[in-house]
Amino acid sequence: MSESNTENKTQKLNIDRPQDFKFHIAYGAYSRAWDENTSEATRAKLNELISSLANDESSYSIFYARIQEYRSDSTPIISSRSRIETVKKKDWQRGETQHARNRRHK
Repeated sequence: MSESNTENKTQKLNIDRPQDFKFHIAYGAYSRAWDENTSEATRAKLNELISSLANDESSYSIFYARIQEYRSDSTPIISSRSRIETVKKKDWQRGETQHARNRRHK
């Protein structure tokens, strides 16, 4: 009875490639998602995702997009541009001395 129970369970794939950095990181994401999820259907889907990546059937961007829903350790990636204001050194120094002067006389 226990043999048939272990046959039905989905096994974690051990196909890590430490010499390939990108795949090693992807495998780490797969491994963490595997450990966090206990559903057999979810684990089977995770196995499909990592095996398709290992067989070069999908790209890394597709892999991460599909595994995102199974990961709890990551926040959604929001790509927004933030504006960086630059100031010339003399203008910055002038502003700093003015602020320092104002703080001294308060």
